[in-house]
Amino acid sequence: MVERGYSVAESAARLGVSTHSLYKWVSAVTPDKSEKQASELLEAKSKILRLRAQMRRIEEERDILKNRLPGAPRPTGLETLRTTLNPLDSGRWLLGG
Repeated sequence: MVERGYSVAESAARLGVSTHSLYKWVSAVTPDKSEKQASELLEAKSKILRLRAQMRRIEEERDILKNRLPGAPRPTGLETLRTTLNPLDSGRWLLGG
């Protein structure tokens, strides 16, 4: 009733209860702000973790492209890149399967 624009006093009178009781009922069914904040915090943390993982993958792809042999053909996709290039211990790349 309160959400539909009725005042608490009017709603309490219609229900035949005191305004104090109605406030208690509303607060009992309304989610606690700390629960909502905890939920939002958890959602934000999971988004941060997902974005960090994505950033690591992108940096890895960038590093692979930076370290390819001069004159080597550019791969058309990441899958091609990962299957055609093998890292050497020296940090250079060697074409091969």
